[in-house]
Amino acid sequence: MITLALLASLSGPHAPAQLVVVTPRGETRLAVSADADGHPVVAAFPLAAALGGSIRQDGAWITVVISRQDFSFLPHAPLFRLNDRIEPLAVPAFERGDSLFVPYQFVAEILPRYLGELYTFDREAGRLVQRGPVAAAAPAPKRLPNGLLPGHIVTVDAGHGGADPGNPGRFFPPGVTEKSVTLQVALLLQDELTRRGITVRMTRTTDTRPNLLQRAPTCDASCDLFVSLHVDALDTRKRRDYRSVDGFTTLIIGEENSADAARVAQTENEALRFESAQDQDLAGGPLAYILRDLQMNEYLRESARAGALMQTHLEPIHPGKNRGVQQRNDLAVLNTGRRPGVLVEMGYGSSPSDAKFLVSKDGQRRIARALADAIVDYLLEFEWKSGARAAGPGR
Repeated sequence: MITLALLASLSGPHAPAQLVVVTPRGETRLAVSADADGHPVVAAFPLAAALGGSIRQDGAWITVVISRQDFSFLPHAPLFRLNDRIEPLAVPAFERGDSLFVPYQFVAEILPRYLGELYTFDREAGRLVQRGPVAAAAPAPKRLPNGLLPGHIVTVDAGHGGADPGNPGRFFPPGVTEKSVTLQVALLLQDELTRRGITVRMTRTTDTRPNLLQRAPTCDASCDLFVSLHVDALDTRKRRDYRSVDGFTTLIIGEENSADAARVAQTENEALRFESAQDQDLAGGPLAYILRDLQMNEYLRESARAGALMQTHLEPIHPGKNRGVQQRNDLAVLNTGRRPGVLVEMGYGSSPSDAKFLVSKDGQRRIARALADAIVDYLLEFEWKSGARAAGPGR
C-alpha cells in the first residue's frame, strides 16, 4: 500500500520542468505540466508512446498499457486500478480537451514500484530509465521525421466541380467560382500531405464532377480521414450584412444541427440536383439514415477532434473569424462515409476580405499548410490513443 507520507511528497511542486524517458529505443523529453492546484502532471499519450505502450478507453476508465500491464485511471478521481485492485493517488488523472494527464507520481513511483524489474526512476534528474539491453525491447517501427508511422492515407475532396460550380463568390474575380478555389487548395493540400509522408487519394484533380454520394466512400477501411473542401457564402439578396460576415467553419456529422449548419447543409446539398433520381432518393431514404447513424456513432469523437485541430491551425493564418466545429445530420457528402470525415468551409466568397484571401496564391498555400499540420497532429494523437505499432490503418 502506498503510504500517506509518500503520497504527500509526490504531490508537491518539486518536479523538474522536463521528464526524461530513456529506453533502448532512445531518449524522449516530455514537458511536466501542472494541474489546477499546481501539482505536477504528465501528458499520457506521448508518455505511452515513448514507453512503447498504448492507451484505450474502458467505459469511464482510461487504461494506460505499459509493458503489457494495465494501469486504469478514473478521470478526476484520486485513484487507479491495477489487477482488479484499487490504489490511491496523490492527485487524480484528468482530461484537458482531448488529452489525458496523469500525476507525476505515475512515473516517479508507480511504474518503478510495480514494474521494478523494467524501470528505475532518478528523482533528482527526473529520469525514467528502462532496464535491459536493446535486444530486450521489441524493435520500434521506423517513424517519419514528423513522428508519424508510415502508411497513413487521407482522402481529399475538392468540393463541387464540372457542371456544378458551387457558389459564384460575390467578390471572386470574373470566371472564378467555388469549384476552382476548392480544387486549387486541394492540389496544394495533396502536395503538403505527400511531403509529410501521407498517401493522398483525390476525389478529383481536374474540373470534373464526381458523384456526390460516392466521394466519402473513397475513404475506405484503409483510409484514416476524409476531408472535403468548400467555400461558404451568404445569400446577398436576403442578408444585407453579408459583407461583414467572414470566417471559417468545420462541419461534421452530428445531431446538434445549429441554424448556421442547417444553412450550410442546404447550400452544399443543392449539388444533389446533379445526381440521378435514384441517388437523390438514396441520400434522403432509410439507407441514408442507417449509414449516417453508423458513421455518427462510430466516428463522432474522431471527426470532432480532427475538426477542432483544423480550426486551431487555421485561426492564426486566416483573416476571418473562427466559427468553430458545427454538427449537422444531413450533409450528403459526409453521410455516406464510413470513416472519420470533415467538411471545411474555408471562408466566405461573400466577404471581401475572405474572398481576397481565398483566391490569392499565398492564402491558398497557407490554408493548405495549416490543414496539413492539423491532419498530422490528428494522426499522431490517433496513434497514441490506439497504441499503433505497425503502419497502415486498422491499428
